[in-house]
Order: sequence, then structure tokens, then C-alpha cells
Amino acid sequence: MFPHKITKVSPGTNERLMSHFGCDSDGFVQVGDQKWIFPAEYARHASGFYQFQHSSDDVWIMTFPRSGTTLCQELVWLLKNNLDFKKSAEIHLDRRAPFFEFNIICGQKFVQDVLDLNNHDPASIEHLNYLVTPRYKTWDGLISPRIIKTHLPFCLLSPSLLSASKVVYVARNPKDVLISYYHLCKLLKYDHFNYRGDLKTFWQFFKEDLVCWGPYWEHIKQAWDQRHHPNMLFIFYENLMRDMFSEVKTIAKFLNVKYSDEDLQQLVDHLEINNFRQKVPCTAPEVIKGISEDGRRLEFIRRGKTNGGDPELIPELSREIDEWIEANLQDTDFRFPVESH
Repeated sequence: MFPHKITKVSPGTNERLMSHFGCDSDGFVQVGDQKWIFPAEYARHASGFYQFQHSSDDVWIMTFPRSGTTLCQELVWLLKNNLDFKKSAEIHLDRRAPFFEFNIICGQKFVQDVLDLNNHDPASIEHLNYLVTPRYKTWDGLISPRIIKTHLPFCLLSPSLLSASKVVYVARNPKDVLISYYHLCKLLKYDHFNYRGDLKTFWQFFKEDLVCWGPYWEHIKQAWDQRHHPNMLFIFYENLMRDMFSEVKTIAKFLNVKYSDEDLQQLVDHLEINNFRQKVPCTAPEVIKGISEDGRRLEFIRRGKTNGGDPELIPELSREIDEWIEANLQDTDFRFPVESH
């Protein structure tokens, strides 16, 4: 049984979203008291996600989108798989550490459009079948340990998650999340991506909790409240970028795996952003038309900026976000490790 009410967004909000983001004709839904927002496809799978059976060998990487998820998928997978860099280079990351709820952004219209663009060739059919198949239906057959990526918040996953499995949660300053998420939404054509608008307008959607997997602050606060659980490791992307060796050692200890300092340094070198971008296959090897904005292979790894360092974050916008951050951190003990400027 799924405990949260799912409703369609108001007609006015749906019209705004549909005019800026790609989506199936069913539009968007909001979930629970926090009004988590998703394409309508989520409603068909909410119970499946919530009732997924966890294993003691599972490791979940949980983040709000664009918070260092991809880097941590690779990091955790390698720590749990004897630093097998050869296998890492041969199998793309989503097959090694799959995205739990990916199918919710693959509505029927999107799938049909991509199939038509690719003339229903076998490669596109196989890839799309993989994307639209709910992971909760396929993961019983995965080899242990299962490394699982999700952007879902704790309340939309099984209450047994932390008692059964380990969770690495990564938080990132919203200034950097905003810029990275904006560019991803411009690049991809999945539902709630294919964004048609400028950064300023995207910020308005972000601030109003109308980007997929929002609201941002509630996502982080639910994880922060669980930070002392023995099966929970809450880390900051900023710390990972500032001192990756120390953070990798912390994660390895949390996962109960032991490596020499030399081995861990090799992992750190592998994860350096330029090496990571070149060496780690993050997506399917085929170029499939209709998935990215210009048909090229998807490029998930951008610049890895921290502390609002992206040049697109103009001073006026930066100040507005600072005020929004300050307002949302009042009466909490949560703080980012790097002060916003």
C-alpha cells in the first residue's frame, strides 16, 4: 500500500510546466503533503518503488539531481567491486549502478517519438525497453552487492530502507545544483526535461519546487534528520571536491571495505573530473536520436563547480539565491561546508 496521496497539478501550473518542459500528454502530478513533483508516469509505479524489497548487501546512493550522483555511483561501485577499473571501463555505469526510478521520465509519447526517429531499429528498441522497465521488477536478478541510484526522498521509499541497507546521501549547494540541473534539462529530451527557457525562468521553477524530484529543501532535510543512523552516511559534494582522499576513506570505512592508501589514491586519480569524463562510460554506447538535444552522446559530467563558481551565476541571481538559502535554513542546524558568496 502506498501511503501518500497523488494528485494532478493545478491546470495553471500544468500549463506552465508543459510550455517549458517536455512531457507526456498526462502532464504532471504532485505527491504527498510535501507536493513532490513528477511526470504523471510516476503514479503508475509509486507503490512498486515504495514496496521494493531491500537487501542487507544493497548500497543506495541518494541525492537531489545534479549533486554528485554520477561520481558517487562510480566511487561506491569500485569500492564494492575490488577496484575493478577494467570492468568499469567496459560496462556503462547505469548497468552497474542502475537508476531506480528512471522509467518515470520515459512516457509513452517520448518512447514512440524516439522509436520513430530511429526507424524502430533493434538497438533503439533494446535500449528503450531497458529504460522503460521499472527497476523494482528486474533487480532480483542483479548480482550482489547491488548499487542503486535514486533521487527519490526517504518518504517515497520503503520505511525499511535504512534498517535493511546502507545509504550514502550527497548534498550539494543549490547554486551549483541549479546551474547543472538547468543544463541537463536543456540537453535531454526525456519527460520533465527538454527545457525551453532561460536560466532565470528555470530558477523560478526551482524556487517554487516545480522541478522534478523537488522540493529541494525537504529532500535534504529528510536525509539530514537520518544522518546519525548507523546505516546512513551524509556527505557534502563540496567536501568531496575539496579533499577527495579523506572522503573516499570515510566512505570505504562506512562500507566496511579495506584498501591501502595507494589503492585509494588510485581511485581518487580515477575520479578526477577530466579522467572521469574520459574513462567512465556513463551511458549506452549507441547514439540514439531523440534522447539528447542535438543527437550526440549524452554528456552528464560538466565542470564540477562548487560554491556558486559557475560564470553563468550572475551577481543579481547569486544574491537572490543567497536570500532564499538563508530563509530556508532558519531554525535548522543544517549548513553547507562552504559559505556562499
